[in-house]
Amino acid sequence: MFGGKIGAPELILILVVVILLFGAKKLPDMARSLGKSARILKSEAKAMKDDKSSAPADPPVPPEEPSAQRTIQAAPGDVTSARPVAEPTDTTKR
Repeated sequence: MFGGKIGAPELILILVVVILLFGAKKLPDMARSLGKSARILKSEAKAMKDDKSSAPADPPVPPEEPSAQRTIQAAPGDVTSARPVAEPTDTTKR
């Protein structure tokens, strides 16, 4: 019995215990939710695998934008408090 092999009598005993613990009405719902979870896990694993294979080795470097001044207004339509703002420049170059 404890030799590591599970035969038909052991499987029947396990099935009877499961039915007694959870009830016959809950078993189909539990199996359905387990199946949904397995499908979701499988699709997510496949998506992650596809993302890894299609991802580029180095991410693209965005082009530098020309330095231009922008005007920030304090409130919409309020032109008296508008002032030009210089964008900060990136001093770290690769």
